[in-house]
Amino acid sequence: MFFFLSKTLSYVTLPLVIIVVSLLLSVILRKPAWKKWFFRTGLGLLLFFSNDFIANEVFKAWEMPTVPFSELNKKYEWGILLTGVAKSTAEPKDRVHFGSGADRVTHTVQLYKLGYLKKVLVSGGSGRLIDIGEREADVIASALILMGVPDSVIVREAETRNTHESALAVRKILKGKYTPDQCLLITSGYHMRRSLACYTKAGWPTDTFSTNIVSHKRQYTFDSFVVPSLEALGMWQTVIREWVGMLAYKMAGYI
Repeated sequence: MFFFLSKTLSYVTLPLVIIVVSLLLSVILRKPAWKKWFFRTGLGLLLFFSNDFIANEVFKAWEMPTVPFSELNKKYEWGILLTGVAKSTAEPKDRVHFGSGADRVTHTVQLYKLGYLKKVLVSGGSGRLIDIGEREADVIASALILMGVPDSVIVREAETRNTHESALAVRKILKGKYTPDQCLLITSGYHMRRSLACYTKAGWPTDTFSTNIVSHKRQYTFDSFVVPSLEALGMWQTVIREWVGMLAYKMAGYI
């Protein structure tokens, strides 16, 4: 039930959903005062959430930054790669399709080939409300192999549905053989706060390596301040989904 409610709540709190609902109500409602209020609200929210400067500032404050490979001061037995970047419904099925977070995978390959990781534990099964049977850890593992990471150094954890379950499963796999300081947690910068909180709560506080950095250098330009940006709207939707996830996990005692 928690899994269903957390997924549903993350959808209904998305800015685009709220904007569309407000504009629809401005058309459907008959009372002039309400029509005007919902229209102004929808338009105001659209202008606010599509502002690149505001969205970028919020995202920069939220996502955990990454570091150059040269600044990593130790090597790790395990890289814990969290899934959530493959497109499970994409066709054809004879290849791996990545979404915007492909850096999680490619940077893991770089970490391995540069000698910072000895092994890779890919963690994540199906995070969909309707399980279609495909396990993303298996898909990601196949991509790692294609990129030159030997199958012998890859371990798949393909049954968990969210980050909380992933933390518990990974701890169970590694505890007694390794320690948290021998592990490097790899996920997108915007997802790292929730991920690290889950792993810490589970008793497995690792070092972190953020990927897929979305925010950009601050720009004082006309485009950034005035021109509506579709990318800005997407940034807000991503960060609000993470905020909702953090709140839901906190209420459930996962972090």
